[in-house]
Amino acid sequence: MVVIDGARGEGGGQVLRTGLCLSLLTGRPVRFENIRAGRSKPGLLRQHLTAVRAATAVGRATVEGDALGSRSLSFRPTTRAGGEHHFAVGSAGSATLVLQTVLPALLAADGPARVVLEGGTHNPWAPPFPFLADTFLPALARMGARVTATLERAGFFPAGGGRFVVEVTPGALQPLSLLERGPLTVKRAVALVANLPRAVGERELARVQKRLGVPDAGCSVVQIASPGPGNALHVHLGFDGLTETFSAFGRKGIRAEQVADDAVDEARAWLAAEVPVGPHLADQLMLPLALAGGGAFRTLAPTGHATTQVESIRHFLDVALRLERESEKVWRFEVG
Repeated sequence: MVVIDGARGEGGGQVLRTGLCLSLLTGRPVRFENIRAGRSKPGLLRQHLTAVRAATAVGRATVEGDALGSRSLSFRPTTRAGGEHHFAVGSAGSATLVLQTVLPALLAADGPARVVLEGGTHNPWAPPFPFLADTFLPALARMGARVTATLERAGFFPAGGGRFVVEVTPGALQPLSLLERGPLTVKRAVALVANLPRAVGERELARVQKRLGVPDAGCSVVQIASPGPGNALHVHLGFDGLTETFSAFGRKGIRAEQVADDAVDEARAWLAAEVPVGPHLADQLMLPLALAGGGAFRTLAPTGHATTQVESIRHFLDVALRLERESEKVWRFEVG
């Protein structure tokens, strides 16, 4: 049994999600201690418990410690089951992170899968649905993955209530190399507003146009259905068949222009470094490349999630991983 200390690295839910995922893929049982010890509220919260139960369903696993607040967990998978699955967080906790836990296993499952996920879809502390649909899944498609995602209802913090459907066709992942960015071919920005004045999104887009030069034709305000109020700004910058997504979220007491600045600052840092992969996509691509047994990308300074991801992968897979600094702004991740 693999034993993982959840206090190491960034000390959050990433250790749990990656460990469950790799347990499913390798068939090796795993025990977690000190789950989320680095957080102000340690132990399993609703979104983490939902991830555990999703992994249990896909792996037909036996599990001990799957309760709210639990700080230890044992997990023993027996298979990787496709078919119909439905996972609901029951709060505004991220449903996209629940998917992250089981998606690689579903790509290696015993048949196609259709997964309905409910919870937060546009969450400031997790990959929002537009990042999933426009950035991560297209990158996986370049590795041979056949995955589609359809948003049925947006769920913003704190109301939640979002819903999306993912369909997965099993297949082996192929190595991917993303070392050069090339010229930008896509510049667009979308301001989502739910149960808020349209003018909020218009002000955000005016700021994006001023600072990034996104053309009028590339800007749109979308008034979207959601159980509660919400606002998200997504800046999409594309090159050579890959699109990066930079997001920021409206919140009480913060001007629309500041929300736009948050997204634009992140986009401009990526542009200045002249790398193809942003920091959030880097977090997400490490595991697929490790599973493919090869590949490389250049990115910005790694996040705490990224360094934790490298450690977690090494617990389960006998594959060479390198995460090295190339220059002041640029880092390189390589497998094999």
